Amino acid sequence: MKKVAFYTLGCKLNYSETSTISRKFEEKGFKKVEFNDTPDIFIINTCSVTENADKKCKKLVKEARKVSPNAYVAIIGCYAQLKPKEISEIPGVDAVLGAAEKFQLIELLDGFVRKPEPAIFSTEITTATDFNASFSYADRTRTFLKVQDGCDYSCTFCTIPLARGGSRSDSIENITRQANEIAQSGVKEIVLTGVNTGDFGIQNGVRVSKFIDLVKSLDEVADIERIRISSIEPNLLTNEIIDFVSRSKKFVPHFHIPLQSGSNKILKLMRRRYLRDLYEERVAKIKSTLPYCCIGVDVIVGFPGETKDDFLETYKFLNELDISYLHVFTYSERENTPAATMVDSVSLKERQERSQQLHILSDKKRRAFYEANLTRNVTVLFENDIEDGFMHGYTENYVRVKAKYDPILVNEMKQVKIVSVTPNGVCYVEEVSLEPALRLN
Repeated sequence: MKKVAFYTLGCKLNYSETSTISRKFEEKGFKKVEFNDTPDIFIINTCSVTENADKKCKKLVKEARKVSPNAYVAIIGCYAQLKPKEISEIPGVDAVLGAAEKFQLIELLDGFVRKPEPAIFSTEITTATDFNASFSYADRTRTFLKVQDGCDYSCTFCTIPLARGGSRSDSIENITRQANEIAQSGVKEIVLTGVNTGDFGIQNGVRVSKFIDLVKSLDEVADIERIRISSIEPNLLTNEIIDFVSRSKKFVPHFHIPLQSGSNKILKLMRRRYLRDLYEERVAKIKSTLPYCCIGVDVIVGFPGETKDDFLETYKFLNELDISYLHVFTYSERENTPAATMVDSVSLKERQERSQQLHILSDKKRRAFYEANLTRNVTVLFENDIEDGFMHGYTENYVRVKAKYDPILVNEMKQVKIVSVTPNGVCYVEEVSLEPALRLN
């Protein structure tokens, strides 16, 4: 029985795909092991959103060779689609598989026998037209369920359309069936994931449904306690979706909404499909409908042409918005994107300083959001995440809590009262009063 180890870089979508691929290996008789357990095969699923992700791939190959010098090393994922030849030249790589080939790697890499030259299986991204269903399974308390792939948008900074192809989706029937299967495994929370999740509904190039249709169908899945939307573009987050979540039996009050910049000038340079007024309207609508809703924001600093005044405009906009936390990305040039050739590049030092300012603002926002939830009765799903005698979990509106470890609470829903937040602003809830479990309804 050959041993195989997996490592995933990047997003929740990558994680769901790695989990699905790993199950295919186990069905074929392979044994899934940890990275350091001398595997016979390493599968590294890559990301290419930032330059650091590329560097991490190279480091992982080097580490794999240290752990198991004679093992077979295969690279899949977005970086593999964008730069197959470059990856094949990394010492220690045996195979590279692109977007259309990664789900067939067991068949393509017959026997996983190392050869003198690396194998490259990568076709043009236009061939990536199939939707490969994926979800993580038996890995965590929550499951990441892939509902959409690819993107038809043309943001000037983004390589994802080049790495994953056009927007495409699974059917509502298939996704609902998968959700029921996940529910039967004992998982309590599903996170819907995709490249452009709100663009759900395109099959074979034709729109056959909308994201709200999927949301309504999944709300009827019997044995799932919670469903969370991983990320949704502001121009696709409609009033209908917000209103439905507010009265939903399953969907939780948490939206992660990419902004990228609070400057209309920069949004136009990025070719985003909205301006700041629309974003502000979406936040106001959410907070008027769901006052305790958690709102996360993606933002990019240091985009070409972003002056100090543009950045301050973004900072002021975010500071005044009723949001809960930020995911801050420092802009990095990506080949074959329009932004890479734009003038007025921002210095690396300035990018880092701006990033630091927004990280501090994020800590402030999260702290304020957590304090707004003090004394509230909420429902927590506890995870098998133990640290210094404490276990952790998340409320429905994404407040991370900790309580004294009790093994019987793992993967259980409990009603708790939030009574304190740590003084250093790390954003844990420190003490809870455990009460009988409640089912969301």
